[in-house]
Order: sequence, then structure tokens, then C-alpha cells
Amino acid sequence: MRLDPFTLILVTVVVIASLFPCEGAWAEGFAQLTKAAIALLFFMHGAKLSRQAIFAGMGHWRLHLLVMGSTFVLFPLLGLLLRPFVPAWISPEIYLGFLYLCALPATVQSAIAFTSMAGGNVAAAVCSASASSILGVFLSPILVGVLINVQGEDTETWQAIQSILLQLMLPFVAGHLARPLIGGWVDRHRPLISKVDQSSILLVVYVAFSEAVVEGIWHKVGWDDLLSILLVSCVLLALVIVINMQAARRLGFSREDEITIVFCGSKKSLANGVPMANVLFPAASVGIMLLPLMLFHQLQLMVCAALARRYQQQAQQQTA
Repeated sequence: MRLDPFTLILVTVVVIASLFPCEGAWAEGFAQLTKAAIALLFFMHGAKLSRQAIFAGMGHWRLHLLVMGSTFVLFPLLGLLLRPFVPAWISPEIYLGFLYLCALPATVQSAIAFTSMAGGNVAAAVCSASASSILGVFLSPILVGVLINVQGEDTETWQAIQSILLQLMLPFVAGHLARPLIGGWVDRHRPLISKVDQSSILLVVYVAFSEAVVEGIWHKVGWDDLLSILLVSCVLLALVIVINMQAARRLGFSREDEITIVFCGSKKSLANGVPMANVLFPAASVGIMLLPLMLFHQLQLMVCAALARRYQQQAQQQTA
């Protein structure tokens, strides 16, 4: 149940941006650097994606359908059900951040790692998590547009999709097409690639919170707001895990498949969410929009680590 080191670094970056925000010409320079970093991030995502790994678990369509339903249907529905708690429990701005969180694809690395640790169906997890990441590039901006329009907010969905295609999908496809040429190098240097990915995310967070600080984010968000984000995140994650677990059992899935469904269907991707927010939303609002995602990211890692150990212990007791 320890804190994720990368989350601690993210918090440090937010503190630095709060104390030393980039402004003026520096802000413009960092904005251009951020676009290049996001393009590199998604290029590497495409280069890391193995078609063999996707095809290996593709035959388990019922499992994948349930995972995709959890990621792109259940989460958005639960996000809409939070509407009665606005503004009593959460502010309208933070609520939009939760709607954005609910529209995001699942993680890849942590979902597979927890599935493997718990003794689940790893091949199916690789397929589901990878497919969710790819579909999210298309579906997430559409879902964001639909969810925000339902709340009476205005968003240019088509323009957002065009931006996603140009800034995210094009580098992703280019990276995947380049995999036959650079795939071996990428596979051999995955720790280095991971550091590049994390550095890109930290840069986006710094620029986003710098703009938010200049716009007065900490006059709009207090400790009570952060506590409400944490409480709502706990409820949201608990509901999704319980619903996925019960659905897997009632539909007759094996224990290994249940583990895959629980871990792949309950995650939301920080790696995709941070750069996508930078493309979809005005710079001044990105900081607030990312707060629910950042807290939910840490919470999902802590809870799923404990849950994976519990599955692991249950398997050891059954074989003892």
C-alpha cells in the first residue's frame, strides 16, 4: 500500500509549477516543447506495441467485450450518476475532470503486471489493455464531447478529434509502422523508453499546472476539494471493481479470466490521459481537469496491489 514513486514525482512537479510557473515567452517555448514531447510519447507507444501479443489473446472475445464495456460504458455511466453531487460535494470544474477520467482508456503496463502477479490470464490482459489503449485514442475524445455536452457545456468534438488524429494518432501509427525497423532496439531499451515516457508526462504536467497557477487554480481548489476528489475516487473504483467481479462470476468466467477482467476493467491511463487533456482542453483548464486523474491513478495502484496479493494468497491456500 506504499505510494507510487512516479506519483510522488508528479506531486513534486505540481509544487514546482505552483512556486515557479513558466510565463510569457518561456510558456510559449515550453508549449512547443510539450507538443514535441507528446508526439514522441505516442510514437514510442506505437513502437512498443507488438501485433503478436495482441493476436495471441484475441480469440477470447467475451472477456474483451466485458473489459471494453467496463472501460467505455460503465465508467461513463457512473460519471453521469455523480451529477447530483454537484456542487454540494464536488465543484463543477472538478466534476468535468471526473467525466474526463471516466472517458479514458485503460492502462497497459500496470494492468498486465497486476494480472500476472495475481495469476490471471496474461495473454488476454495484453490483448485487452492494448486494444483499450488504441481504441481510446478514437473513443475518448468522442466520449468526452458527449459527456460534457450532456452537462450543457460546449465543446468542439470534431475539432478535438482532428487534433487527436494529428497530434496523437499520427505519431502512434508512425511508431507502429516503424516497429519492424526499430522494434528490436525499443525492446532492448524498455527502461530508457519508460524514462522518456515519464519525462514527457512530467513536462506536460508542469506546463499545464503553470498555466493553471497563473489563472489562480489554488484560489479555486482547496483541501476540502482534494478530500472530495479522494472520496469520490474511492467510491468510483470500489463500484467498478465489485461490478466487474460479480459480472465475471455470474457469466461463468474462470478465476484467471475474472482476475484479468477486474484489473483491466478498473484502470484509467495516466500516460494517455495527461497528453490527451493537453490537446482537448484550453490550457487554463487542464490543471484542474487532471486532478481527479492524478489522485485516481495513485489510488488504483494501491488498491489493485493489495487485491493482487489477496488473489495470490488465495491461490497459494488452494494449492497447499
